[in-house]
Amino acid sequence: MQRLREEYRDKVVPELMKEFGYESVMQVPRIRKIVLNIGLGEALDNPKVLEYAVNDLRTITGQQPVITHARRSIANFKLREGRAIGTKVTLRGERMWAFLDRLIGVALPRTRDFRGVSDKLDGRGNYTLGVREQLLFPEVAYDSIDKVRGLEISFNTSAETDEEARRLLELLGMPFRR
Repeated sequence: MQRLREEYRDKVVPELMKEFGYESVMQVPRIRKIVLNIGLGEALDNPKVLEYAVNDLRTITGQQPVITHARRSIANFKLREGRAIGTKVTLRGERMWAFLDRLIGVALPRTRDFRGVSDKLDGRGNYTLGVREQLLFPEVAYDSIDKVRGLEISFNTSAETDEEARRLLELLGMPFRR
């Protein structure tokens, strides 16, 4: 469970300090949190879909998800302000490291025709990864799902630049495309 955190502390931090010339360990970028999000447009027609998505996220993360609501009304999408339209989980600390270890070591390699993930970051040192199906995670039993649905995984880092964040994720084992 502690494997990835120890690897960060023992190998990644010294490597980043040498590479970017940091003077203090506190300057080294780290992952602050990981947010998993499932957007559910179909929840407007079928409220039961929300329950299945919440169960999927709970199974994947081991933490109770929060239901997200629409901030404003959009007539074209038949959306009213305040309606439940998704679910999300924010992982920090031990659960975050355990999830990251499972994602990099087990879930991503299970993807069909996997050639690596995109290396595009948002300009502020954060990385978002879209996963097409929740079945990549071994915790999710095929019989327990109602429908294959994707999710979004966002990595929030303390890095100042995209280059630092990309290198941090690379050293942790994120399989970026070459």
